[in-house]
Formats: sequence, C-alpha cells, structure tokens
Amino acid sequence: MSRKEQYFSLKEGQTLGRNYYIVEWLGRGYEGEVYKVEERHTGIIRAAKIFYPGKESRKQVLTYASKIHKLKSCPIVIQYHHRDISRVGGETVEFVVSDFADGEILSEYLERQPKKRLSSFEALHLFYELVCGVERFHVMGQYHGDIHSDNIMVKRRGLSFDIFLIDFFDLGRPSKEKVQEDIYDMITVLFEMIGGPKGYKTAGPDIKQIVMGRKRTLISRKAKNAGQMRLLLENLSWE
Repeated sequence: MSRKEQYFSLKEGQTLGRNYYIVEWLGRGYEGEVYKVEERHTGIIRAAKIFYPGKESRKQVLTYASKIHKLKSCPIVIQYHHRDISRVGGETVEFVVSDFADGEILSEYLERQPKKRLSSFEALHLFYELVCGVERFHVMGQYHGDIHSDNIMVKRRGLSFDIFLIDFFDLGRPSKEKVQEDIYDMITVLFEMIGGPKGYKTAGPDIKQIVMGRKRTLISRKAKNAGQMRLLLENLSWE
C-alpha cells in the first residue's frame, strides 16, 4: 500500500469514538493514518492518528504518546491531548488526538506548484526550517523516524515557512544510526521539492552541495545530525 492510499477509508462526517467527526484524511505512515477531525460539542478542529489494528497497537500508542509528550517543547511538534478507542470497519482501534496545525501537506503543496516543484531558493528555505526543527529532537537525544512529504504540514510565511511534523515512527531506542537516517530522509524531501532526478540534474551547486547525489557515505561525512546539517546550510556557497 502506498502512502497515498487509505487503509481505514473514513469519509467526511463519519464519527470517530464518542467525541469526533471526520473532516478529512491527511496522510498515512507505518503505524497508522492521520485525519483532521472536529470535536462534536465544541467544533474545535484537531488531528487524530488512528493506529492500524494488531497485537502491537497498544504498545505503539503508548510509545507514540510518550514520545510526542517528551518533545512538546519542540516548535514543529503538534501538541498531544489524549488517547481514545473507536470501532472502525468492525474492529476496535486506538487513536491519539493532538492539536491541528493550520497549513497544507507538503506533497499536496508541491502538486500545486509550477512543474510540481519549488525553486532552489524556496526549497532551501523550507529545508532549513525542517532541519532547525529536527535539530531540537537530536539535541534531546531523540529522532523522528519517518520524515517524508506526507508527514510535513507547511504554511507560507513571508520569505519562509511554518512547518509541523504530523507523525512519528518508533524504531526502538535512539541511536546514531537512527539520527543519521533522519538526515537521509530530510535530504530525500529536499530532492523531491526540487523536482526529483530531473530537477536535480539542472540544479545549481548550492543544491548539489546539500543533496550530494543522495550518496549516504558522502552525506554521513558532512552531517551526522541535524545540527551539523544546519551549519552546512548556514555556510552554503550561493551561486
């Protein structure tokens, strides 16, 4: 199943638990799907991550809730509220409710752009905001584990962007390897923002200094964490 396909197939107006209505599907990750929901009695808009059913779902919920609570001081993390259960497609599933970040999923934002890509200047500005946000995770000894364009909410703000990460994935205890994987994932997002292979082929040296052909050995030599990647960006030679 691709990231664009729905597992639960919930539609607008359907109920989720006792307190929420589905507004729209936002995206999916390895552990579940994220929906925009409306609180029944207040009309407040929230985000709900519904976990795929299975023996590990309870553990995943607890781990996820604990992780985003630990990272609550990070500006790009959406604030956690509570967990709940619901019947979906004849199965009992667990979900967690968080604040909803105003904006647009990055993959959808890219679809609306000319040639479905950003200019190098815009892409590097958005990438810088993402790197600075993830740097806070790495400083705290944490990692994200699932950075991709369907997990990033963006809103244009002047020359820059407000961004939020709407999902996480637990890969076990933090390690240098998992932190490094965040770097590879972010570079893949940058690669997508400039138009993939076609855009990279015609990109200037400013982009190529960062993407480095997506060669892991080259990337790991220059940036082992988001802090080092931030410094690389701040010392970029512009053309």
